[in-house]
Amino acid sequence: MNTTMYAGAFLGTVFVVMTVGLASDAIFSHQAPEQEGFAIIVEESEGTAVAVEEVDVPISVLLASADASNGEGVFRKCQSCHNIESGAGHKTGPNLWNIVGKEVALYDEFRYSQAMQDYAEGGTVWDFDSLNNFLAAPKDYIDGTSMSFAGLPRDGERADLIAWLATQNDSPVALPEPEAAPAEEAAAEGDAAETTATE
Repeated sequence: MNTTMYAGAFLGTVFVVMTVGLASDAIFSHQAPEQEGFAIIVEESEGTAVAVEEVDVPISVLLASADASNGEGVFRKCQSCHNIESGAGHKTGPNLWNIVGKEVALYDEFRYSQAMQDYAEGGTVWDFDSLNNFLAAPKDYIDGTSMSFAGLPRDGERADLIAWLATQNDSPVALPEPEAAPAEEAAAEGDAAETTATE
């Protein structure tokens, strides 16, 4: 008798548990996603993306707003390898007095890298453009140079230094007149074309 009661109670319990399980599956059922994670829907903008092309600013434009007094401070990054006094000797690098306008690899007593000697062929001089390009990234501008300095990537800092170097000369070198940057030239040409079209 007791066995029958226990068996009935057990079966009844199993029936209730199964019924509750089936009911909860029906209520809270969900399908597994085809791909894990959450889908984030982003509405497309009605605007059109515009690619901006970076242009190099001419050194004459940079020098127009350069501060030579700041350049003296920038030179502290160079002074461990270079002197910049008239008549002073060389260090790891050559003396930079009179560097602006000077022929590249001019000092016979200084041992320049072969890359620098090759660059100097034909009487190349350190003008404002070449100094600007070289100081921005020496090893990129003259592949094989022995100069270990990484360069001055910031335009303003580089222009300040070049403006100051121009004063460290027996006859200080005048800075060039600023020329229009490529973007300004393009805008000016566009305005001129528009004016012509409306005449």
